[in-house]
Amino acid sequence: MVVREAVGFAEPRPEDTVHHNELSVVPLIQLQLAKGFRPVVIERWLRVYGDSLRRIAETEAAWWNSEVEMALLASGMTEGEMLQAQADLGSQMTPLIDQALLAIYHGQQEHTWSQVFVEHVEGAMEATGLYRRLDRPPAMCFLDLTGYTRLTEERGDEAAADLAAQLATLVRRSSQEHGGTPVKWLGDGVMFYFREPAAAVLAALEMVQVVGRHGLPPAHVGIHAGPVVFQEGDYFGRTVNLAARIGEYARPGEVLVSQEVVDAADGGPVSFTEIGPVELKGVPGTLRLHIARRPA
Repeated sequence: MVVREAVGFAEPRPEDTVHHNELSVVPLIQLQLAKGFRPVVIERWLRVYGDSLRRIAETEAAWWNSEVEMALLASGMTEGEMLQAQADLGSQMTPLIDQALLAIYHGQQEHTWSQVFVEHVEGAMEATGLYRRLDRPPAMCFLDLTGYTRLTEERGDEAAADLAAQLATLVRRSSQEHGGTPVKWLGDGVMFYFREPAAAVLAALEMVQVVGRHGLPPAHVGIHAGPVVFQEGDYFGRTVNLAARIGEYARPGEVLVSQEVVDAADGGPVSFTEIGPVELKGVPGTLRLHIARRPA
């Protein structure tokens, strides 16, 4: 059932046969089970693969329609001529798309596993007394654009989608330069994971500036540091929820952080101004929040 869900087919009926794409997944699952992998972990892995590749396939279909089919029809072709021409182009592009897809995946794989390897080496050195980790929690960061909903109503969905794509390009570069990882895109905003709270603050300040320089609506950011739970490509827990609430409270052009972030980022090239205990929607009690700024 999970294999079929990952591959993208509907729930099977008792009389349905197994598709060859589903059979291609089976040998890996057999090996994982033989090596003691827990079924729940295998299911999560399959769902992440399925969801990520579905988004790729849907994106391909959308740009194929706009950049190939509609463009050919606009050039004066008949429907039949367009179908033949797009089929010919598809036969040329398919192996190149497969090649590009594998190359990008292997690049991401190498980067991720290199980070894991470094953590193992640090752990081994720490056990022998040659190295001591800095006890700093990770940070979650939420960046949103101010007035995105109003902009959508005024300019339409297509303009809003273009704006979101431009935002993604700008902030992805800034976050990665500071060791951050974009976790998911939220239309008018982005959720990031940073291993170092200080790096999260520097990246957020840079992203707010970059967004402003490119004529987008002003961004506002919330950051909180603390333990998180990673599951199926996403992060969960109180740290994530608080970061989102802090981001909602931040004003346009503002990077607002919790006391935990200030404590972990102590000594960095950033100044913090406390705005006092703040009550946030859905959060019991009050939080000490600070505005982060670069020194003048």
